[in-house]
Amino acid sequence: MSKNINVALIGNPNTGKTSVFNALTGLKQKVGNYPGITVEKKMGVCKLPNGVKANILDLPGTYSLNTTSLDESVVVEVLLNKNDKSYPDVAVVVCDVENLKRNLLLFTQIKDLKIPAILVINMADRMSRKGISLDVAALEEKLDTKIALVSTRKNNGVPRIKELIADYASLSADPNVDTSRISPEYFSRLQKAFPNEDLYKLWLVITQDVNFTDIEKKRIEDATSFSTKSKTELKKLQHKETVLRYQFINNTLKETYKVDLQTAKGLRASLDKILTHKIFGYVIFFAILLLIFQAIFDWSTYPMDFIDEQFAIASEWLKNTLPPGVFTDLLAEGILAGIGGVVIFIPQIAFLFLFISLLEESGYMSRVVFLMDRLMRPFGLSGKSVVPLISGTACAIPAVMATRTIENWKERLITILVTPFTTCSARLPVYLILIALVIPEGRFLGLSYQALTLMLLYLIGFGMALFSAMVLNKILKIKSRSLFMAEMPTYRLPLLKNVGYTVLEKTKSFVFGAGKIILAISIVLWFLGSNGISDDFKNAESIVTQRIEEQGLTPYSKNYIQNNLDGYSEEGKQDSIRIMTPILKERARAQEIAGYKLEHSYIGYAGKAIEPVVKPLGYDWKIGIAVLTSFAAREVFVGTLATIYSVGSDEEETIKNRMAAELDASGKKPLFNLASGISLMLFYAFAMQCMSTLAIVKRETNTWKWPLLQLLFMSVFAYLVALTAFQILN
Repeated sequence: MSKNINVALIGNPNTGKTSVFNALTGLKQKVGNYPGITVEKKMGVCKLPNGVKANILDLPGTYSLNTTSLDESVVVEVLLNKNDKSYPDVAVVVCDVENLKRNLLLFTQIKDLKIPAILVINMADRMSRKGISLDVAALEEKLDTKIALVSTRKNNGVPRIKELIADYASLSADPNVDTSRISPEYFSRLQKAFPNEDLYKLWLVITQDVNFTDIEKKRIEDATSFSTKSKTELKKLQHKETVLRYQFINNTLKETYKVDLQTAKGLRASLDKILTHKIFGYVIFFAILLLIFQAIFDWSTYPMDFIDEQFAIASEWLKNTLPPGVFTDLLAEGILAGIGGVVIFIPQIAFLFLFISLLEESGYMSRVVFLMDRLMRPFGLSGKSVVPLISGTACAIPAVMATRTIENWKERLITILVTPFTTCSARLPVYLILIALVIPEGRFLGLSYQALTLMLLYLIGFGMALFSAMVLNKILKIKSRSLFMAEMPTYRLPLLKNVGYTVLEKTKSFVFGAGKIILAISIVLWFLGSNGISDDFKNAESIVTQRIEEQGLTPYSKNYIQNNLDGYSEEGKQDSIRIMTPILKERARAQEIAGYKLEHSYIGYAGKAIEPVVKPLGYDWKIGIAVLTSFAAREVFVGTLATIYSVGSDEEETIKNRMAAELDASGKKPLFNLASGISLMLFYAFAMQCMSTLAIVKRETNTWKWPLLQLLFMSVFAYLVALTAFQILN
């Protein structure tokens, strides 16, 4: 049986490479990182017509093999290292039919590596609208390859790609351009020095700053040391190479590719004038954000309430069905409660990823990057920094990794340090539960107060990122100068299949990534909250019973009983009160015993120890524990409170109801009120609570200096802001 075929999917950004990848692999995809490098790697499996499977590797987008950033260098490393298990048997180069000339530069370089290459020309459905005519047969002959004309939007041409991949052995591996023409004498000496090596591969080794593997190291060092030319001379030769390639491409397209300029005119220029306008552009972007946050609240209310209720019912069912004991309590109060505190936010997180994906697929996000360049310049950043900052709304980890596209070190370092201020999806569960508790329902100009509050929190985070960037730009004495260039892709209707894959993959990544941490922490918290060694813990039932007999129920319990009795109608109310009061009193007594045990458990003592630190912020010891555990990951906050409030609870209540019922130390006011709620939200807006992000920052800066300074500054600043907010509002 023949082995699987390795296929490298390569292309410029915005050519529809992701659409082709999704069309070939469907849901048979997995995402990871390249070994030793935190650059995302997408792989998938495609079944070919001859029954053989193809392993599709979706390489990072690159304009050429003359790399300028770390993620682009990954492409060169994979293509040069034959010892790499991902080394391709065939390369599929994806081009955009409207930008074929620019895209073919990369194709000719791939051909020079003597890797069999297939040219996929995407977005073929736009040809008639843009007045483009293409002689495919003539182009195949000129480029010495096979071409698949594809429209992933209309699902046309994908079977043709599979046929060509299956028949890759018949493809020519001859180069299109003789690169040695740029300096015959130099290349002749190079060939004599390394007669067994491929000439163009040696040229790339010498000119590229690539993170090669140890296997290739000796050969690379030999080739690099051989080069007698300076960096300036090598750059000039690279420019000559580019000119030589474009001469070949121009001659090729002159006979095979025609554009009717009159037909090609469209709405793109008119839309760009509006969407990138120095005033209206910002107004439109701001309005889009408002609509997104309004939709996040309005659309997700029903599924969130349903999920919350189902977890409460499931917890009660487990307690009533399984025999009483430690295992049942662990399932109902530890694992289920902790996970439920995060699963409830899947609808809102999915909607957030949905809107981000729609903006990217439509081509609008590139306009935002261009628009924001004007705003970023006074703060020492450029439009390139907007990509990580916007990516940070999903997760700070890939956002920090996205700074690798920034060539200027000072600009990149500043972007890395300020990106965690951007509100990520991990903060979203904290914001949403607190906003629902402390911000009243109501609308202003059709927009709910809660949506406006969420919008404000995002703006505060972005504003703090810009302010910090401005300060760092003045403090860091690193000389730098950078130019900003942004490509404006064609506007297009988002491909729903791509949007669906993105939402599914990102949401799944969030849930499983957070779920591992929350599951572990929930089990630990349940154990610490369900056990204790003091006499107060062991004798909780007798102590609380005696206190109730002497002093009566606490204000919390009295409110609980009254709230339940108020639910009965006037008709027959006295009978209901007479029947239910003893039952509710017994439930209240059980809750007070559970609360007393929790307070004198291991976690209770730990919480009491840190309470003096968090009390000035308006938090009690339970919130203090949640804040402390969430330094591992922000989303742990809700899961921690869900676990703590569930320990010893027999009530079929949702996490939101439990939090709403909590009273402060006086026993008269809700613990989660406007002052404490705003304080908590501001703390989470500014605090660095993500160990994974710190690890990535260390890896990207190659030192612990910057992540530790980042952690210290953000934590102290968050504490001071939260303290000020609570003291003023209280």
